[in-house]
Amino acid sequence: MARGWESKDVESQVQDRNTVADNKGQGQKSAEQLRNEQEKRGLALSRTRILNSLESATNPNHRKSLEAALAHLDKKIAELN
Repeated sequence: MARGWESKDVESQVQDRNTVADNKGQGQKSAEQLRNEQEKRGLALSRTRILNSLESATNPNHRKSLEAALAHLDKKIAELN
């Protein structure tokens, strides 16, 4: 049976918490750093989804919209780095 998005989200939160616990000896990350990393991961996933959609898009207007969204995501990712 396929796992739903919610269980995957819970799993990623548990992994994030374990990563933070593992890093305690190396210096704990601040809440802001964790939010920043989570936002970067979310933007990277959105970027991947848009790239996949762009590969199969045939309507010129839809392609233009996807390209604009991709440019926006690239700008946001650059701002976070």
